[in-house]
Amino acid sequence: MNWNISEWSIRRPVPTLVLFLVLTLSGWLSFTQLGIDANPNIDIPAVIVSVNQLGAGPEEMETQITKTVEDAVSGLGNIDNVRSTVTDGNSTTVISFDLGVDTEQATNDVRDAVTRVRAELPQDAQEPQVRRLKFEGGPMLTYTVSSGTRSVEDLSDLVDRTIATELLSVKGVAQVRRFGGVDREIIVDLNPNELDALGITATQVNNQIRNSNINLPGGRSDILGQEQGIRTLGSAPTVERLQNLGILLPDGNTVPLNTLGAVEDDFGEKRQSAYLDNQPVVSFSVFRSNGSLLVTVEDGVQDAIATLTETLDDVEFDLIYTRATDVRDSYKASIDALIIGSLLAVIVVSVFLRNWRTTLITATALPLSIIPTFIVLQSLGYTLNSMTLLALTLAVGNLVDDAIVEIENVERHIDMGKRPMRAAMDSTAEVGLAVVTTTATIVAVFLPVAFMGGVPGQFFQPFGVTVAVSTMFSTLVARLMTPMMAAYLLKPKPVQEKSPGQADGYRAGDIYVPKGLLPYFRLVRGALRHRILTVGLAIGFFIASLMLSRFIPTSLFAAGDTGLSSLAIDLPPGSTLAKTELVTQYVSDRLKANPAVDSVYIS
Repeated sequence: MNWNISEWSIRRPVPTLVLFLVLTLSGWLSFTQLGIDANPNIDIPAVIVSVNQLGAGPEEMETQITKTVEDAVSGLGNIDNVRSTVTDGNSTTVISFDLGVDTEQATNDVRDAVTRVRAELPQDAQEPQVRRLKFEGGPMLTYTVSSGTRSVEDLSDLVDRTIATELLSVKGVAQVRRFGGVDREIIVDLNPNELDALGITATQVNNQIRNSNINLPGGRSDILGQEQGIRTLGSAPTVERLQNLGILLPDGNTVPLNTLGAVEDDFGEKRQSAYLDNQPVVSFSVFRSNGSLLVTVEDGVQDAIATLTETLDDVEFDLIYTRATDVRDSYKASIDALIIGSLLAVIVVSVFLRNWRTTLITATALPLSIIPTFIVLQSLGYTLNSMTLLALTLAVGNLVDDAIVEIENVERHIDMGKRPMRAAMDSTAEVGLAVVTTTATIVAVFLPVAFMGGVPGQFFQPFGVTVAVSTMFSTLVARLMTPMMAAYLLKPKPVQEKSPGQADGYRAGDIYVPKGLLPYFRLVRGALRHRILTVGLAIGFFIASLMLSRFIPTSLFAAGDTGLSSLAIDLPPGSTLAKTELVTQYVSDRLKANPAVDSVYIS
């Protein structure tokens, strides 16, 4: 028995209507819950270890720090390669892992390995910074803070303690980094007379403070059925605790640190600066965590800033940069392009079908194919980004193809004198295999894109899946909804026989050609008469296309204009901060002289 699903939908329209009503409502609900982002979530399996040591040359950095870090991480599994860069006072090591490795676990393994060799690094080296390599690096938001009553030191401390703590509580915020201002320091001013009297040197006191003021990893343990990390906390949480730190004397006695000198909470030497239009400012940038949604995180940060503004009456926050605006504009432009493309597709269909009923039936395929696709996008954890929206826009033309094939064949059967219901049943049985084959071809082209390897594979996976899923939904519409609507909406027509003498067409043997298609008919007839020339032209165009493809630039991203330009200035090693500020101020003045420049931010 040959079961025709289209005939079933025609005879039982209610289940078909209920099915697409449920799919449409569920798809719309999924659409409202999808996040908005610039690009798909890309997980690059690479970890960066950065260590700074003021005053150290490249040779010392390489032998004392870089080699130690490389040896520590070389024993980890699934490493593809390890690359290091050494400059004056900085060592950066990039550990690339094999694709498919859990990057979060790899980051923790690298952090543990570096912590184990921390004691082998120079004592004056700063704490190693371990972070994941992100596909979209850089800050997502940058603010400046100013106050008429607070000093630069107070603003710096406010950013480090209050503002950063508040923003880090926002879901998706990974880091808050301050630029400009000064850093907080705990100054221990030892009394030489007191040291001589107790028989202890400043170096011994320094070593005891360094050894006691440190947190160490203690491994892992199974606690209540869950694996938990264990840490040994030794750092002093407050200045008072540090003042009361016991210092062991040579005679075996212990005295508090504050008996050997003054312990003060102060600010260190200015080592960085930030300027907005050549005016010194204290600013901070917000970095989001991997996998978080840029627009959602920005909304959370904006709410937190609004709360801080109400709490800190004397502090003013000025937003000087945000990436979310470009993402929102791109999203709106993509949605507009999708809507305009759909409307143009409907207009083109109406021009050729010249019947509002058939146009309505064909146009219904667009929303009934696009909206249910959002169900799959949400279930797979995708977002509304450049790739998924591009896929939907590209698929608009394909989504109406199946419906056009179905409705055009129904029209042909109606012209033969059949009732619309019988015409829909007979026509769908004829073209069913062709419609399914067309869909299978499109899916076979785009679905493998979702299984590409490497970073491009992660980038194009949502694209391939979106095109394939929307095309399959369009086939479901063409096999269920289109025949059912045609059977109940189209009107019967009287049989019209075309004769060779009719003025609106041309008959060539058994073939009747409408008047509007005569130019195309003559072109096809000429191509068939000159087969060798036709094939030769096709081969020539193919070869010419391959040759011209060499001149097309290749890039993962197309160049875009966000209205933002960045400039890096490198001065000779040893240049002071004051000299650097003079150079950057000169550059800022030159840039501001251009009327196209709105503002210049330097950090």
